[in-house]
Amino acid sequence: MTSPEEEAVTNTEAVVETPVANEEVATPVTNEVTIVMSTSMGDITFELNAVDAPNTVANFVKLANDGFYDGTKFHRIIQNFMIQGGDPLTKDDALMSSWGTGGPGYAFADEIHANNNNDVGTISMANSGPDTNGSQFFINMAPNNFLDDKHTVFGKVVDGLDVATAIIAVQTEGPDRPVEPVIINSISVK
Repeated sequence: MTSPEEEAVTNTEAVVETPVANEEVATPVTNEVTIVMSTSMGDITFELNAVDAPNTVANFVKLANDGFYDGTKFHRIIQNFMIQGGDPLTKDDALMSSWGTGGPGYAFADEIHANNNNDVGTISMANSGPDTNGSQFFINMAPNNFLDDKHTVFGKVVDGLDVATAIIAVQTEGPDRPVEPVIINSISVK
């Protein structure tokens, strides 16, 4: 049986069939990568794990460098669980009923690894089942180890956990949507 929390991350309700990438979505990254996510509530700095999740990190870095995440919103916030973002549809409030279903137009394989622990402060890929990663991600705000074999962990917060804590505390309505938008202004890669 799937808990409501797990469904909130796992079932991102695909609106359209998303092709699975037959090739690598980006050149795998092997060096250490730091990103700064600038949000409407402050900055969160992550160290990305390119050793254990090179393709996932490469995809995230490519999308960040392309400005894909700029102006998107954290569309799902669940107290004592996680905050989720990365859906390009969140740039348009008229598409609110479809939020949680958008992506980059392709999917890529999971990278479940020995260190794949959905601990507090880690960033993981949201998906709609095995090997359906795209652009959506979530930041674990509780120890969510029941997700360890389902969602690729590809980094951790190294600064700004207080910002993520403030985000998870915002008032929500409907299907865990923030009343006031929490916007990802930009993501810079260091």
